Amino acid sequence: MIMRRERRTVGCVAAAAATRACLVVLRAKPPGGPARWLRANHAGRTADLLAGPATAVGATFAAARVRPAAGLAVAVAGACGAYDDLVGAGDPRRGFRAHLGALRDGEVTSGAVKLFGITAAGLASGTLLKKRPLDKLLAGVVIAGTAHFVNLVDVRPGRAAGAVLALGVPGVLRGGEAGQVSAAALGAVAAVVGDDLAERAMIGDAGAHALGAALGSAIVLGTGRAGLAAHAAALVTAAVFGRRVSAAAVGASGHLGK
Repeated sequence: MIMRRERRTVGCVAAAAATRACLVVLRAKPPGGPARWLRANHAGRTADLLAGPATAVGATFAAARVRPAAGLAVAVAGACGAYDDLVGAGDPRRGFRAHLGALRDGEVTSGAVKLFGITAAGLASGTLLKKRPLDKLLAGVVIAGTAHFVNLVDVRPGRAAGAVLALGVPGVLRGGEAGQVSAAALGAVAAVVGDDLAERAMIGDAGAHALGAALGSAIVLGTGRAGLAAHAAALVTAAVFGRRVSAAAVGASGHLGK
């Protein structure tokens, strides 16, 4: 029992340390220059997006130490989110329907790249984490769906961190590999939550999707078929009613920020 607790603690600390170190390096020399990573937040204040890739790196590092397949899902989700953060800046289209509609018209948006990339990564990771065909499929839906869910609620400072806390703590308490991967997500978000709440930084799509993929992987590692099916159903429902989920996270109507 003590050894298991130590593994969770080490994973949490490792994720936090890797995330913070990466953020320091990125801020010292932002790829493409500082302006590329600056955005106006919901209140019109300028914040940087560098906490997103830093969080993705920290969560990937700690999750991969537990299960490489989990690290794969987190890394791809973070990379796809970062691509959308940079390439999709200024694109007013939001939600699956808008991006799929653009795809039908022959336009490949950054949102579509993100959608298919994260879905493919979730399915690949689910295939590696589970043995039976149906479980593999459900696992893929849970990983991709959780990544999307955390991004849906990331509409104000602290909202994504709150979602990670709510989803991650039960996983940590469960223990085992699920607990270790959950601890990785908690450690990564803990390293940037201060900047997020102070509105110095936004974790953006890169951080939100990476953290969600980590939590989804933790759910897969600690849940049987019935639990996977229940989680998958809930996450698909959240995706269908994405705007309502985001509005609930905002706490009021108006600009959703995502």
